Amino acid sequence: MSQMEAGFNAGRAARVRDGDKNDMGAGGMALTLTPGGVVPGGVVPGGVVPGGVVPGGVVPGGVVPDRPVLIAGPTASGKSALAAAIVAAQGGVIVNADALQVYARWRILTARPSPQDQAALPHALYGHVGDRQPYSAGHWLREVAPLLTGPLRPVIVGGTGLYFRALTRGLAEVPPVPAPVRAQGNALSLSALVAGLDPATAARIDLANRARVQRAWEVLVATGRGLAAWQDQTGPALLDRSRAICLVLRPDPAWLNARIARRFDAMLAQGALDEARAALPGWDPALPSSRAIGAADLVGFLQGGSTLPQARAAAIVATQQYAKRQRTWFRGQMAGWQVLDPAQLSTD
Repeated sequence: MSQMEAGFNAGRAARVRDGDKNDMGAGGMALTLTPGGVVPGGVVPGGVVPGGVVPGGVVPGGVVPDRPVLIAGPTASGKSALAAAIVAAQGGVIVNADALQVYARWRILTARPSPQDQAALPHALYGHVGDRQPYSAGHWLREVAPLLTGPLRPVIVGGTGLYFRALTRGLAEVPPVPAPVRAQGNALSLSALVAGLDPATAARIDLANRARVQRAWEVLVATGRGLAAWQDQTGPALLDRSRAICLVLRPDPAWLNARIARRFDAMLAQGALDEARAALPGWDPALPSSRAIGAADLVGFLQGGSTLPQARAAAIVATQQYAKRQRTWFRGQMAGWQVLDPAQLSTD
């Protein structure tokens, strides 16, 4: 470890130790679990939740133990802490709906629940996929299906909007993409992939999201049909949204951006560079698992391509940009979900 790296981490660790992290729980939300758990006050259908921690963990606003709960929101908005509070208060299992938290390599950099978090409450679909394994929304749906009818009420939480849409609206049965087509897509630039899309699909997906664009390009090349055409033949949904309690966190952008910066500093203090260092042998930026935000920046620093402050700044900006895309997607796709203001659920 370089002297600069050691000094940088020591400073960040001191800030976390001295309270800058503000007792953040899973997902970074500052909540204290009472014996009954901590829950947000007054979930209001279609509106913003007024703040409040309910004494003794009494669950307000229609969050009842016998209905599945879906919690969506941008990165660093406190989703995991809210899920943990609900499960601590009412029981159930916290189910991951984040496309990068499935990978075993990145616990710190993807803000996956800590070993202590996972030991305290039941969790599912976290860190169970190898770096080079293919994993799609279809894989996730097949794994989440038995949890919907299992003995524990699922509290499904994450920032991958496609997973929630597939769960509540259904998913097209697209044939597998052959490995040579995927390798060809890996070698193309984002602009080249976008240029190769059919108009209907291009109008439907986030053209700044390389993973989504490449998936659409691969489907078109492999099957001769655009992803939009496949989606128009979508099968039935696994979960009728009317059966679930659907919550979406909608933070103020400035509030969220500040949290993102603090959280990345906390990740560095907790060992994110060690995770990146472990990924160096055989590092392949084209792998889906390598798209964890900040991974490429930290690997670039370790390979001598930047300074640590430069890598930190780049990772924070990339995370803030990703959060902006998430907020836009949730506004467009989750009309009718109950809206929560996470600032009112946090002392941060």
